[in-house]
Amino acid sequence: MDTKKSIHGEWSSRTTFILAATGSAVGLGNIWKFPYITGENGGGAFVIVYLLCVALVGIPVMMAETMFGRRGRENPVNTMHLLTKEANADEHWPYLGWMGVIAGVLILSYYSVVAGWACGYVLKAIDGSFFGVDAQGAKNLFTAFTASPLQLLFWHTGFMAATMLIVARGLSQGFEKSIRFLIPGLFLLLFLLVGYAMTTDSYFQGLHFMFNPDFSKLTGNSILVALGQAFFSLGIGMGAVMVYGAYLPKKVSITETITIIAIADTVVALLAGIAIFPIVLSNNLPLNSGPGLIFESLPIAFGNMFGGWLFGILFFVMLVFAALSSSIALIEPAVSWLVENKGMERSKACWCAGGVTWLLGFGSALSFNIGSDVTVFGKTFYDLLDYLTSNLMLPIGGFCIAIFAGWMMSQAHSEAELAMVKPLHYKAWRLLIRYIAPAAIFVVFLSVVGVV
Repeated sequence: MDTKKSIHGEWSSRTTFILAATGSAVGLGNIWKFPYITGENGGGAFVIVYLLCVALVGIPVMMAETMFGRRGRENPVNTMHLLTKEANADEHWPYLGWMGVIAGVLILSYYSVVAGWACGYVLKAIDGSFFGVDAQGAKNLFTAFTASPLQLLFWHTGFMAATMLIVARGLSQGFEKSIRFLIPGLFLLLFLLVGYAMTTDSYFQGLHFMFNPDFSKLTGNSILVALGQAFFSLGIGMGAVMVYGAYLPKKVSITETITIIAIADTVVALLAGIAIFPIVLSNNLPLNSGPGLIFESLPIAFGNMFGGWLFGILFFVMLVFAALSSSIALIEPAVSWLVENKGMERSKACWCAGGVTWLLGFGSALSFNIGSDVTVFGKTFYDLLDYLTSNLMLPIGGFCIAIFAGWMMSQAHSEAELAMVKPLHYKAWRLLIRYIAPAAIFVVFLSVVGVV
């Protein structure tokens, strides 16, 4: 497998891969989801657990998934077939690839709906809807927006179409061109927002909430959410990391690049919290207001700050772009499977995979309005998909990746792919991937079901 290359091509450089993988990781999961689940789970203690999950579980598993992709050089399903055969492992291991492909489609189906909110808010920023808005006004604006099925379906459709247009153009003309300026711009805007947050009366109160741990607020479910968020944010277990690894040149160090990507991803999540929580507290908004947090707090800042009209437009535009950089990674495993296994042209494969994802998104869009009373196990369609993917499929996928990398794949093969300069570094990774990562995931699940 050492000389095999993907039929889809390779990343043009190490920097491009870092930007692409960072774009895959950095998106709504960091800027939209991380602040609101931190607010729901008590702040500082949750942040510490999240950082531990990233360092001890997320990074080692992300390295393993990237390693799988580069060694197999095909879509996740085919890659796991090849690696299973190479390791002489149980024939059921390829289902791990299928779970990643399916998870990517399910996540994108509701991710696109939330990205559609950002699209709609670009227009609201342009037409001055944020001018002078107070906390109640921002809440009313968001409530009216999500209560409209037609608006949510319109923006969901537009976002999915944009995603498919990028993916259809392929690796160099679509993926690479779309991310080279998006991620640096997002970092710049986040720093500007943090600068604004520093001018608010509640800046230090926000920092205290984020970084002063109160472990009495942690529950087994909070730890599961932290682990699920680490996987969701880094893109682990949804096939994206594996398929991006398939396009990674042999000469690029997996260890160095994944560490850089994980640090960048975590910094974005923390900056988002540092920027948003002071604004929320300054306007007496609840920190645990759920998925609408960013859409109910930032308009207040943009509507009352100097230059807020321009910053509001730029922020939500960049939020859309960040979402796009993640969405193209989410759908790529399914597209690559259709191209490689069904012989489809890339453009046809894109619209087939995208069409299924688009239809699934209707359920999530309608769960915020006319379908809000339709529940399964007490959860709306959106909540059910979010729980199923973030809290179950991704951690299970991560657990299986760790087991396969640590126990099924030969040490010689993993050592050759990771090519760590110092033997001690490889030993540390192998310890984490064989024992720490799977044990941590397993214990979290036991705590949730009440066994421990």
